[in-house]
Amino acid sequence: MIDPFYPVVPDSGWVARLVPAGTKFVQLRIKDEPDAELRRQVREARDVCSKHGADLIVNDYWQIAIDEKCTWVHLGQEDLADADVKAIKRAGLKLGVSTHDRAELEKGLATDPDYVALGPIWPTALKQMPFAPQGLERIAEWKKLIRGKPLVAIGGLTLERAVQCLKAGADSAAVVGDIVNNPDPVAQARAWIQATRFAERAVA
Repeated sequence: MIDPFYPVVPDSGWVARLVPAGTKFVQLRIKDEPDAELRRQVREARDVCSKHGADLIVNDYWQIAIDEKCTWVHLGQEDLADADVKAIKRAGLKLGVSTHDRAELEKGLATDPDYVALGPIWPTALKQMPFAPQGLERIAEWKKLIRGKPLVAIGGLTLERAVQCLKAGADSAAVVGDIVNNPDPVAQARAWIQATRFAERAVA
């Protein structure tokens, strides 16, 4: 099982802030850092998560995740094409994959992932997306297609939208901006934790 609150953060300092506040499932998505710095941050985040019983998901850098004995890696479609999925599996790592359309879903499912992410559910200002917003109705469609695997909704989520995603059938709601751009991100994370876990129980 994966936690319904799934923040995606840009450096290990964020992990150190959010995990002690109750976050149980967090993705470290670092961009454009040298290898030594990547490894330092992965180790730091890994140790914080281990101390607090949380799961760290390393974005993209699957070899570092293997080397540093992490437990999860997340791959987008471009990274999936270049990754050694067999090596990831041999190392015992769990795998999450991004999907945006049926073709990408087929590629993702071929890896036998431990969760499938669908997005963007709503428009997102974080990066240019070649895909139109999926909308809530696509969540139910994807949930049927992924044959019982956990489904992560991502893209343009606010707390209210996250609850809608969970009620529509998603197992987890991934968020970037509503946490990292919030003036009080720890308080906002706690609000997400309370609301998403309540929504999850209500759905169950």
